[in-house]
Amino acid sequence: MAREFTSVGVVGLGTMGAGIVEVFARNGIDVVAVEISDAALDRGRANLTGSTDRAVAKGKLAEADRDALLGRVTFAVGLDALHSVDLVIEAVPEHLDLKQRIFGELDRVCKPEAILATNTSSLSVTEISVSTTRPNQVIGIHFFNPAPVMKLVEVVRTVVTSADVVADVEALCARLGKVDVTINDRAGFIANALLFGYLNHAVGMFEARYASREDIDAAMKLGCGLPMGPLALMDLIGLDTAYEILDTMYRRGGRDRRHAPVPLLKQMVTAGLLGRKSGRGFYTYERPGSPKVVPDDQTPAASALADGTRGLANGISKVGIVGSGTMATGIIEVFARAGYEVVSVTRGAEKSAQVCEAVKTSLNKGVVRGILSEADRDTALGRINWSATLEHLADVDLVVEAVVEELSVKKALFASLDEICKPGVVLATTTSALPVIELAMATQRPADVVGLHFFNPAPVMPLVEIVRTIRTSAETTATARAVCAALGRTGVLCGDRSGFIVNALLFPYLNDAVRMLEASYSTADDIDHAMKLGCGYPMGPFELLDVVGLDVSLAIQRELYLELREPGFAPAPLLEHLVTAGYLGRKTGRGFRDHTPR
Repeated sequence: MAREFTSVGVVGLGTMGAGIVEVFARNGIDVVAVEISDAALDRGRANLTGSTDRAVAKGKLAEADRDALLGRVTFAVGLDALHSVDLVIEAVPEHLDLKQRIFGELDRVCKPEAILATNTSSLSVTEISVSTTRPNQVIGIHFFNPAPVMKLVEVVRTVVTSADVVADVEALCARLGKVDVTINDRAGFIANALLFGYLNHAVGMFEARYASREDIDAAMKLGCGLPMGPLALMDLIGLDTAYEILDTMYRRGGRDRRHAPVPLLKQMVTAGLLGRKSGRGFYTYERPGSPKVVPDDQTPAASALADGTRGLANGISKVGIVGSGTMATGIIEVFARAGYEVVSVTRGAEKSAQVCEAVKTSLNKGVVRGILSEADRDTALGRINWSATLEHLADVDLVVEAVVEELSVKKALFASLDEICKPGVVLATTTSALPVIELAMATQRPADVVGLHFFNPAPVMPLVEIVRTIRTSAETTATARAVCAALGRTGVLCGDRSGFIVNALLFPYLNDAVRMLEASYSTADDIDHAMKLGCGYPMGPFELLDVVGLDVSLAIQRELYLELREPGFAPAPLLEHLVTAGYLGRKTGRGFRDHTPR
């Protein structure tokens, strides 16, 4: 039988501490909420009442329940007030010496059977525990912000934490309505170990001026379905907090260079640009603490495109699309629905018939779902011309290439397009990983070549990465932007580097998750739970890998490693082994999970 916790102490009443108080009090547990001074206690009380009042205003909490909740909380200055509680959770700033001092004092104050827990997100629970005479009763209980809303709790056991203590805490999490994942004491645990490498990489991308803050954030929200872009999330977390977590993970986690805080991050912290809480970080906010972003000197000017350019962006009216796969089919539909005349070129009449049928099927689905009228479907189909010869692209204004991801094939195609197409035609590639400059230099018009990386399925996904090479002209870039806007897509501009924005940030994170599984640190299920419930991701990394295809993921990761030569980007051996074994994900019925019908 798990022990019954009737009273809990919480030390530190910042945003996280006050949220933890609310979680316990909402679930009928008496809480002693402790701060270091009267002023800090008042701020903590205001954090709690503000949160519960907002819940009442939103209809998520009845006034009577709020009053009962607040009635379960006793506020006090000093740790002596915790002498009779069953469990204490510490939620003070992420400084090891501070936490060790607090735990030493808690060991003196609390009754012998009390469990002492830390909410640390990155520090060593083991190092905190040894400041007490009861390290077997010390455990990590890592809530996620905002604690009343987020379902995940990481339960962190040390090598000496009692099994009974772990079981009692797991039962408590269930009572609180939380999903727990129990793991060993390692830098960053699950969620932060995977999240902060990605966030740091995004900061490095911005520091290098590879893409704007808006484009980096839009790319990850629209391309991956994430609730926030990485730079906006850094502002929410607090740049000082993010720096401390990264620095701790770097020192504790084997000095992985990807966790070494990007220099810009330290500079911003030193300058007091801490994110939302200071009113300025990567973005500028209406006032300190406000979530409302206001324009600043980095805010891009409003688009000069008029509403009437929808069908004729920068003089383009006729578009050629080369390819017969899923991506080509989707792009044909996107352009035809947007009002462009389309010439679809495949390798033969049979392929053209297949593509035509696929486009019709997709458009019919749109009619069934009420997205399109029958007249719109018929009009879109009437704009498409089907061909099996490249010569029919002689009078188009834009060509979009969507053939197989093999550099030699694409280069040969671009050389042919260079001979066939009229001067001034924009030649675009949908490659997701290959160097666009290689394709540009296969032509005599590299200034006219650009990347237009659509995401699958193209008719649904709102993002296009616009990839400019060092030879792409400003006019070509502007045309690409205009075309994306006319298609109703968000175009994000970046340089010609392996992975562009989305894949360069996404796949190293996925690779890190595979390494974590490979090291037997956690299970695929718990890692997926951690990222979905702790970070709000729409899919866990192993769910996503099985959907994308492990062979595709391995190929992209290899390209990133070959170009960037970052040791941490080397594909995880487990990923390579699964691909070698033919376990490629859903398409083969087995990847990280078994997808075969039972």
